[in-house]
Amino acid sequence: MTSAPERHMIRLDRKPQLFSMRVAALIFHDNYLLVQRGAKDSYWALPGGRAEIGESSEQTIIREIGEELDRDCVVERLLWSAENFFAYDDYAAHELAFYYLVSLRQPLPFHEIDIVHRVLDGVEVEFRWLPAQPSALLEHDLRPRFIAERIEMLPQRHEHLIVREGRSGAAELSKEIS
Repeated sequence: MTSAPERHMIRLDRKPQLFSMRVAALIFHDNYLLVQRGAKDSYWALPGGRAEIGESSEQTIIREIGEELDRDCVVERLLWSAENFFAYDDYAAHELAFYYLVSLRQPLPFHEIDIVHRVLDGVEVEFRWLPAQPSALLEHDLRPRFIAERIEMLPQRHEHLIVREGRSGAAELSKEIS
């Protein structure tokens, strides 16, 4: 009997530099967007996680939604790929990211202001719904910021972005459409 191959997340830690490959989902419910954060974090992000070696970005988001939300999902389409450059703790971070429009086969509980789901994933991660409006997402510090700025006009075709966010949260953005 052979054992399953060891799993390796795509993350290179060479302090003060950090590289990772992350895949995230935009999941909507009645003009609300599902977001997540570490229970001790002050900012929110989209549900998802790091890709594993040998796994496509689409396989990653399906696995992550299953692990974190205990739900099957349908991947609708790739919205953005992004090269994100930002400060994270003591790191100069470089992240290759893929953002998919995703729908859940079984709905997640909905509440306008409360946490609707929690999971332990090394740390406690909490999930809630935020209004899918730029002002609400910026007010709750959704990262990366470009998601909030583009939430009302999702691209019909994949866009590739290069995002450089400074410590002040200001972003420099360049775009390529494929």
